[in-house]
Amino acid sequence: MKKFALIGYPLVHSVSPFIHTELFKLNNIDGTYELLEIPAGEIGNYTETLGKLDGFNVTIPHKTDIISFTTSLSDKAELFGAVNTVKNDGALKGYNTDCIGFIRALEIAEIPLEGRVLVLGSGGVSRMFAFEAALAGADVTIASRNGETANKIRDEIKEKLGSDCGVIPLENVGGGWDLIINGTPVGMSPNADACPVSGEAVASSKAVFDAVYNPLETELIRTAKSLGKKYSNGLPMLVLQAAAAQEIWLGTSFSDSDIKDIICKTQEVLSK
Repeated sequence: MKKFALIGYPLVHSVSPFIHTELFKLNNIDGTYELLEIPAGEIGNYTETLGKLDGFNVTIPHKTDIISFTTSLSDKAELFGAVNTVKNDGALKGYNTDCIGFIRALEIAEIPLEGRVLVLGSGGVSRMFAFEAALAGADVTIASRNGETANKIRDEIKEKLGSDCGVIPLENVGGGWDLIINGTPVGMSPNADACPVSGEAVASSKAVFDAVYNPLETELIRTAKSLGKKYSNGLPMLVLQAAAAQEIWLGTSFSDSDIKDIICKTQEVLSK
């Protein structure tokens, strides 16, 4: 039996075990997927446990700290300085499948990653969004309440990609964007009525991607939907990054219909 897990803290509301179990079923994999809560700064105390796994996913607050425990990194993991998937084949290799999930989710929603792209937030997932948008040749602006971390992302994009991007305070966001990407927790349960930008900003923009998936329909998504804009919540990205992780761990593959089916099943779980 193959053994996998998600490490992070806290993990009480994670739907990852459900998603991975459904993915296992599609390829008749005899595997388990557990939640392993590890407080910040304590990965070193769990190296023996992690070494017994065939692979594991990594979420907040360990996406950067785990790097020092890996023997090698994929190109994207090294570029972003963040790991969310680790394969154990005698040595720990770090990958980033969040980026794969993000790009594939945009494709499903038929949202192009081009033009004027606004990334909300300057945490780990926002950093990935900004890098991917810059890699796609978009005109990127980062809007954050933390100017220091936003400027750091801008400087890293400049250094690694040779691309310029703007930085503005989150409260100063206007409109006219081709795509607004929310990488902040604003709109997440229990504060589902909160919205990271004004309705006017959404109204004058073309599309919205919200990394939040609980609730499935945030105020940002509701606003975009009511205005007839293209939109996607974070659930397709969550399922697609999990599928990409299993492709790395097990060499499996999944059809578009497989993914859509699991997205629907996970929606049902989250709606209960």
